[in-house]
Amino acid sequence: MKKAFTRFVLTSLMLLFSPIAWANSPQPWQIYFQAPATPIMEQLYDFHTFLLVIEGMIVLLVVVLIGFVTIRFRASRNPIPSRVAHNTWLEIIWTLLPVLILIVIAVPSFKLLYVMDVTPKAELTLKATGSQWYWTYDYPDLEIHFDSHIVPEDKLKPGQLRLFEVDHRVVVPTHTTIRLLTTSTDVIHSWAVPAFGVKKDSIPGRLNETWFRIQREGVYYGQCSELCGVNHGFMPIVVEAVSKENFDKWVASQRQKTN
Repeated sequence: MKKAFTRFVLTSLMLLFSPIAWANSPQPWQIYFQAPATPIMEQLYDFHTFLLVIEGMIVLLVVVLIGFVTIRFRASRNPIPSRVAHNTWLEIIWTLLPVLILIVIAVPSFKLLYVMDVTPKAELTLKATGSQWYWTYDYPDLEIHFDSHIVPEDKLKPGQLRLFEVDHRVVVPTHTTIRLLTTSTDVIHSWAVPAFGVKKDSIPGRLNETWFRIQREGVYYGQCSELCGVNHGFMPIVVEAVSKENFDKWVASQRQKTN
């Protein structure tokens, strides 16, 4: 309940002061996360908020202590400087307090890392292969295969995003556990979609694995997030999340194209 309430308050504030920050793609002047679309991203969002609270409390404590020391031990009040070299209890406190703070941060951090690392039983497998400079997608269970290239600026249609639109979007169903396998044919790339909380390196000769489960329909944008050459900034990722019924229709249409 507390996490849900915190997310509701922050969401309301962001919608009030910066509505564009909650689109599924980068926006001008955006300073915060995109709206979470998966359980993993929701947990990352909550953990980030938790860290902000801790950091704010630390900053407040330091400001209060500096103010106290500045006023209490100013030269006009202490014409004769103190010769105290140390205080055992004070040293114990400022040693144990940071340790306690790190433990409080570490526990949810390790739990989140475990959830991200262990892929639950998948209902669909998607393989993304990075190349200079485009993505190749395979649905091994469905025998679907296609390349996805950036749409040149001079061929963009109204409403399409410059440097983010592709000629063939990835289509996946919502409320479905999807296992993502990624590799590369040449150099190291990275398959990343911020709204999913997914960023996985695509390494030649190696198959990396992660997962996501999209909770709402929409079009989500990402990019290669590993410097991979002169056209690194021209490897967008577009994922269109649809209902399971519409996904079945898309699969049927793709099979008709290959037949």
